[in-house]
Amino acid sequence: MDMDCNGEVGRLDPELLQLNEVSSLAIKSNSFVADKLFDQWLSLPESTALVKSLLNKAKAGASLNVAGATSSPKSAGNNLVPPLSPRSSSGSPRITKQRGPSVLGSPLKVITEPIKEIIPQFYFQNGRPPPNELKERCLFRSNQFFYGHANGLSLDEFKPVTKEICMLPSFFSMTLFKKIDVGNTGIVTKDAFVDFWVNNMLTKDIATQIFMLLKQPDLRYLTQEDFKPILRELLTTHPGLEFLQSTPEFQERYAETVIYRIYYYVNRAGNGRLTLKELKRGNLIAAMLHADEEEDINKVLRFFSYEHFYVIYCKFWELDTDHDFLIDKENLIRYGNHALTYRIVDRIFSQVPRKFTSEVEGKMGYEDFVYFILAEEDKSSEPSLEYWFKCIDLDGNGVLTRNELQFFYEEQLHRMECMAQEPVLFEDILCQIVDMVKPQDEAYFTLNDLKGNKLSGSCFNILFNLNKFMAFESRDPFLIRQERENPTLTEWDRFAHREYIRLSMEDDADDASNGSADVWDESLEAPF
Repeated sequence: MDMDCNGEVGRLDPELLQLNEVSSLAIKSNSFVADKLFDQWLSLPESTALVKSLLNKAKAGASLNVAGATSSPKSAGNNLVPPLSPRSSSGSPRITKQRGPSVLGSPLKVITEPIKEIIPQFYFQNGRPPPNELKERCLFRSNQFFYGHANGLSLDEFKPVTKEICMLPSFFSMTLFKKIDVGNTGIVTKDAFVDFWVNNMLTKDIATQIFMLLKQPDLRYLTQEDFKPILRELLTTHPGLEFLQSTPEFQERYAETVIYRIYYYVNRAGNGRLTLKELKRGNLIAAMLHADEEEDINKVLRFFSYEHFYVIYCKFWELDTDHDFLIDKENLIRYGNHALTYRIVDRIFSQVPRKFTSEVEGKMGYEDFVYFILAEEDKSSEPSLEYWFKCIDLDGNGVLTRNELQFFYEEQLHRMECMAQEPVLFEDILCQIVDMVKPQDEAYFTLNDLKGNKLSGSCFNILFNLNKFMAFESRDPFLIRQERENPTLTEWDRFAHREYIRLSMEDDADDASNGSADVWDESLEAPF
């Protein structure tokens, strides 16, 4: 074969390799690479057959019509052959756009085509299918629970499935059972459970699962009625509520109170339509799971505490002197030992902060009272700040002005004078409120100014709750230390705890005075 006469003796001419993918200049600069490539090419079976064929033709004197057999200009020693054209339109000798293999079958390949990246499917019309591992694990557990029950599971047999497989609170068993048993047969088969839960609900988050189970099929929100089935099951099965089974009327009141508390805190729109977004943003799901695991229902402070229900109901019972389950202005003015001003009570009964559910003119129902007492006793919460902001905002323009604050404080000032308390002038009060809230514009206060400020609730107490105003001025060190020791407790939690102890002691004293704890007069006593 031809050798490069201008270089070292025995060096292979790179042009003879016919490597379109690799620059000849690169090979010339490294003779070792060229030799290795040539040796590799010779080791190929196709190359061996080609060399033998050429040798046989040469011995026979036949013409060797092989591509690349013509020597390069350097090996020929003349300039009759023009130089080769550039291998790339980009000017780079290292990269070529030729996609096919070289004539001599070089094993070197340069991939110049862009790599096609496969985008996984991200939209599923019927929801994302569960991962195989999760689905298989769920099916395995289903086989265990349905083993030996070829005809299906009854409601009592189905309850462990709700908690162990579906990971839902146990008091959702009946609701889930009825969702699957659409024919009301009283039996849920394995196939029906797999079709409903594994194929449709498994990949959804727990908030979406609960939302889908509770809501009515034709609605996109939850109503208060949707929560009653799970609360009935909670009252029937929870060990901390067994004592109520002998008093079904108070079971109903407890369930109503829990629902009202849920909608007060979670339904921020205040329209009675609890959406999935509101459900996810609230802490209701965590409270449900806590209630299912905790045997002492009073330790579940969010929504489900029986002690909290007891305090709310007894407070209402104390004000409702004729026990018609309605209270008027004169009843409410007695709340908290006449702590509230007449002007703020008038605003409440004008239904500015919230429209009453009571259908009796000038009367507040039990649900309306639940909203009131939660707002009054926990002014640090956002629902409470919104409630009282609407009351003070006389013209409804979204800001609280100096005149509006002074209108409500005037009655406070008059009450302090009547009680021989040293009066505090409004100008001093206004400066104190500005220092506490630190509004963006000192000429007025907005709702955003109040939110996120721990002292905002005290500002409202200054305006219309004399007892709490005096308590704030005195600053009881014992209460301050309690707050620091239990920072997770809300103002409502502390109030409900104190009131429950007080009410319990009053009941014990009444029982002792009557000589028996088993006998009490319904017309004189609270209903517990």
